[in-house]
Amino acid sequence: MISNHTSLLKEAESFVEAFFAENVPAKYVFHDFEHTVQTVGAVKVIAEGCQLDAHTIELLQLATWFHDTGYAQGPEDHEERSCANAERFFRGKISDTDLDTIFRCIRATKVPQKPVDLLEQIICDADLSHLGMDIYWDRNSRLRQEFALTRDKLMSDQDWVDFEINFMLGHEYHTAVAREMLNKRKAKHIQRLLKQRRRLNPDKAPTVEELALMDDKNKNTDIKKVLLESEQELKLARFGRGVETMYRTTYRTHTNLSAMADSKANLMLSVNAIVISILVSNLLPKLLENGDKFNLKLGIPSGMLLATCLGSMIFATLSTRPKVTEGKVTREAIKQRKANLLFFGNFHSMPLEDFQWGINEMLRDPEFLYGTMSRDLYFLGIVLAKKYHFLSICYNIFMYGLIVSLLAFAVAFAL
Repeated sequence: MISNHTSLLKEAESFVEAFFAENVPAKYVFHDFEHTVQTVGAVKVIAEGCQLDAHTIELLQLATWFHDTGYAQGPEDHEERSCANAERFFRGKISDTDLDTIFRCIRATKVPQKPVDLLEQIICDADLSHLGMDIYWDRNSRLRQEFALTRDKLMSDQDWVDFEINFMLGHEYHTAVAREMLNKRKAKHIQRLLKQRRRLNPDKAPTVEELALMDDKNKNTDIKKVLLESEQELKLARFGRGVETMYRTTYRTHTNLSAMADSKANLMLSVNAIVISILVSNLLPKLLENGDKFNLKLGIPSGMLLATCLGSMIFATLSTRPKVTEGKVTREAIKQRKANLLFFGNFHSMPLEDFQWGINEMLRDPEFLYGTMSRDLYFLGIVLAKKYHFLSICYNIFMYGLIVSLLAFAVAFAL
């Protein structure tokens, strides 16, 4: 039996830390002390999730502290050397039964893993727990570097991605706790690796659905399920971004068209105002011959030109004239999902509390939100249609009226 659990764990941690610093070459950038610390933490969490007793959990932690110390002499059969290191450290401190348990757990981590009982399954899952954690990409790059430094394995990006995908698909967590805790994140890592493979070689990379159906290559039904769910979530996210882009683009187009209509209307107002001012200041004095007789020859075309300018200005003003609605939406309309709270004309007379309540209701219901945005776009389109209808009449009056007026002036001067 272990006489003092806590002190022996601390002693083992200090010994292993010093052992790695003095004996394990720095080129083992993956199988380093940091990996051991992470694995010890994972084995404790998984073991507690499996509801093991404190004594068994500490045995697993002690085995994990020593499971990679054999890398001091290289990766081949390092598990046996790790057992030898553990024996030298633990002999006389724990019982032979506990020592045998530690040996058995260390040997179980040999790849390919073939754990027999729950303890071996837990330490195996902890040893590869980084596959389903946020630290995966850092550990992944370290492993590639370690292969290059210690095994002369210089892989291209394509070869490395293929290696990782094959390993991840061939691996399966043994305990239900590890599967529940790590599989979803692991599936997302696989999905990202698949994206990398598609980018590196589009013709070679299968889809996630195809991978999930490759029973001879991926026996892990949990990963299949999570992969398909993850792919579905990705599609929904893409759909959501597509919807947002559609609304954003349409709103921008409506806003630009409205600004263009207002700009054109302002242009017509300015031009016609200038024409009227010139008409009044220069032509009106010439309409009276000899001071009191009206000049009919100039009066008719001048009147036509004046009517043209006034007509254009009227319809230009109509196209820019704002129309504000009552400005009050009832709670009943919001509950029935018929209200549009995105246009100020619909809510400017509402109490602040009702408006905030309505906005919160809309944000809680995506269907209501998208429906409101669609209605808002529809009514913006109605407003734009009226703007451009009046603007079209304005330009037609100005164009044809100006032509007729100039022809009338030409006839008057000719006569």
